[in-house]
Amino acid sequence: MGDWSYLTSLLDKVQSHSTVVGKIWMSVLFLFRIFVLGAAADKVWGDEVSEFKCDTQEPGCEHACYNWMFPISYIHYWVFQITFVSTPTLFYLGHAIHIIHKEKRMMEQLQERTDGIVKKKPKYTDDRGKVKIKGILFCTYMTQLVFKILLEVGFCVGQYYIFGSVFMVSYFHCTMLPCAHTSGAQCYISRPREKTIFIVFMLVVSGVSVLLNIIEMIYLLCNRSRANRKQRLAQQHMLSSQPRPSNPAWQATSNQYGGFPLMPLTAQGLVDFCSDDKHMDSISKEKDT
Repeated sequence: MGDWSYLTSLLDKVQSHSTVVGKIWMSVLFLFRIFVLGAAADKVWGDEVSEFKCDTQEPGCEHACYNWMFPISYIHYWVFQITFVSTPTLFYLGHAIHIIHKEKRMMEQLQERTDGIVKKKPKYTDDRGKVKIKGILFCTYMTQLVFKILLEVGFCVGQYYIFGSVFMVSYFHCTMLPCAHTSGAQCYISRPREKTIFIVFMLVVSGVSVLLNIIEMIYLLCNRSRANRKQRLAQQHMLSSQPRPSNPAWQATSNQYGGFPLMPLTAQGLVDFCSDDKHMDSISKEKDT
């Protein structure tokens, strides 16, 4: 196995820019995928080529049957899967670092302009320097989660179409050229049960990764909805707690008429009131005549 230290150091930086569920996903990636693949894959799949035997002496038949059974090595396929699944997270890490650095530089410039007195708080970091997933970072985080889910599902489906069943057979009948056209060759795979357990284990871990990504999306959406609801309630409370403007003239008039509040007339009400007065004046003149 290759050296995973560089990828591990990069993904370790994501810990401070992720949610609680994201940290769990990172632990699953490190412990159950990278560590297991690096520690046990060589021992399980080390004899993948050397112990592959076919009961024929036909030149090239054994290689042709092996290439038909294993179009790509399982280990190489899982290395590709881990690398591609980790790529969206690394893109989010780069974008988060860029946003935080840009905000930090803006706060420093604002502090220089105001002689060290800054009332504006950072949008994407709190007092402890922890990243707050909101705004453009929220969109980036959700996008990388969607891409990770699509990549995980795509690699699982691709594994089925490339290798077929997840259960490794102990032997199979190969009729590939240049094997004999009539009888073919019987080929044998070493330790098929151990390899099957390893394949099923990697598929289960991939499914757990997809589940954690879905849970993280629901967690972020619920937090965002809760934050919006709190902000809306705070605005309503602020509007309800503000005193209504009072007119001293109306207050004096209401005190004159026994403390009953008199509401100001609108433009339409004033027109209706004047028209009613004119109508009453006309009626009184008709009575006088």
